Amino acid sequence: MSRFFLTSESVTEGHPDKLADQISDAVLDEILSQDPYARVAVEALLTTGLVIVAGEVTTKAYVDVQSVARKVLKNAGYTKSEYGIDSESCGILSSIHEQSPDIAQGVGKYGKERPEDVGAGDQGMMFGYATDETAELMPSPIAFAHRITRKLASVRKSGEISYLRPDGKSQVTVEYENGKPLRIDTVLVSAQHNPSIDASRIKKDIINKVIKPVLPKEMLDSKTKFLVNPTGRFVIGGPQGDTGLTGRKIIVDTYGGVGSHGGGAFSGKDATKVDRSASYMARYVAKNIVAAGLAKKAEVKVAYAIGVPKPLMLHIDLVDSEIPTEALYRAVNKIFDFRPGMIIKQLNLRRPIYRQTAAYGHFGRTDLDLPWERTDKATELKKLLK
Repeated sequence: MSRFFLTSESVTEGHPDKLADQISDAVLDEILSQDPYARVAVEALLTTGLVIVAGEVTTKAYVDVQSVARKVLKNAGYTKSEYGIDSESCGILSSIHEQSPDIAQGVGKYGKERPEDVGAGDQGMMFGYATDETAELMPSPIAFAHRITRKLASVRKSGEISYLRPDGKSQVTVEYENGKPLRIDTVLVSAQHNPSIDASRIKKDIINKVIKPVLPKEMLDSKTKFLVNPTGRFVIGGPQGDTGLTGRKIIVDTYGGVGSHGGGAFSGKDATKVDRSASYMARYVAKNIVAAGLAKKAEVKVAYAIGVPKPLMLHIDLVDSEIPTEALYRAVNKIFDFRPGMIIKQLNLRRPIYRQTAAYGHFGRTDLDLPWERTDKATELKKLLK
């Protein structure tokens, strides 16, 4: 029997890179709420006491970038100067200018483009993945890691573990047998905390109030290892402990290292940027294939040239499937349209729905109603491929 291990990590909303992602997507959402056809590419950098927001935007909207950034920091828990950045007193610099006309002409005329004619906002390769090993059709390690970080934030905000601070990480190693998750081998949690708390208390609380309540009991055994703050101390964190940058957690955002990954980040980009929209579409297709019972695992790959609507490549890999290749592509191309403007139309992406995706992953979100997570095409796929 074949046995192997897979590991994935997640980070909390208070992690510096995730703060940057949330600020970028919060600015995007604010713009889209006023101007659905806006072209947006915004990034953020955070360090001790300072936030820098920069990028390219073409819009009729007005956004108070400082106010948006401060709200993100406050909601994440950065409300004291001793945390290294305070939402009320930190410095915020904004340097945003108009989108390059060379890029703009490839996408289409601002606000007046026809969906079928919208060109890709950039070149690149995008991937979507799904597997039947969890209810959310995600790989077990990343699904479990996200559950832990969401719970870590929850017990901090509720006061159940009152000494926690906003920054935190989780990492889960799952042992597989013959391609199926067998058991959880190791759980690692690094949780920022007040300096006066004893390490043994932190470990006990994290195991009993964070880890065990969210992981499947049948996958934990006497050999499962629990590592909590393995250095012994995690007081300095957030932007004070490490500079935060938009787009630096793309593996956390997607499938945790399982399957293939494109090079482009998601946050701060409107849906004409195929880095984001085509990745969502690829996940939508892969998830519906698996939900239809047509394969145990599915990976969808697509590539674009800037300014060109039609993808340069569409490739689908299935595991444990008997579907003929030609029939599969025929069905997928009949149901799904990978041209950027048509992706936007099918998934209704000109809406302010993005900030909520900027922490705890863009995929497998059972807590959110995201259009690319629906399995509403599974029945139609089954009918065409029966």
